[in-house]
Amino acid sequence: MPIRVLIADDHAIVRKGVIQIFSEKPDIVLVAEADTGSGAIDLARNHEADIFILDLNMPGPGGLEVLAQLNSEHPDLPVLILTMHDEEQYGVRLLKAGAAGFLAKNAAPDKLVEAIRHIAGGRRYISPSLAEALLEHMESPDPAPPHESLSDREFQVFQEIAKGNTTSGIAEKLSLSAKTISTYRSRVLTKLSLSSNAEIVRYALERGIID
Repeated sequence: MPIRVLIADDHAIVRKGVIQIFSEKPDIVLVAEADTGSGAIDLARNHEADIFILDLNMPGPGGLEVLAQLNSEHPDLPVLILTMHDEEQYGVRLLKAGAAGFLAKNAAPDKLVEAIRHIAGGRRYISPSLAEALLEHMESPDPAPPHESLSDREFQVFQEIAKGNTTSGIAEKLSLSAKTISTYRSRVLTKLSLSSNAEIVRYALERGIID
């Protein structure tokens, strides 16, 4: 029986690329696709699958929130994160949040196939560099950087502010009220000992969290 896969990514070209890759692999079949966070949640509710490929940045609920809900509603459905984000900045957080694997979108197609087969075999999939970062994270005597103390939702808001998005824009993207976003912003500033959006941007740039 082939490995049944679901994918949620807001870029049609990425989804079509994945379909093309799987079309050449008889042991993997794409069951259904979505282009929003809420659509991702509906996919898992309405289709039987063995693996879920999830992008982090989509309209509606963000990848971290979707990952948490998928883990809660479908604990036996492993999630492979496929993203443009830097694996050393996001990989450890995502693995700790319950992802079964992490793969950059610029990886070679055969790496995606390898990851799917690896996860279908009941294992987690991480690159050698991410494995090293995870080991260093576990063994390091140094305190974790301040942004690692942020909750998943706080980290989402932090990302959006760092990318220059407005409170209203973030509220619309995350389907929350502007007041709620302002509350999360205040928590971010407090936890990172910062005082403005400009300092959030500088913090993110200095640590490679955004380009």
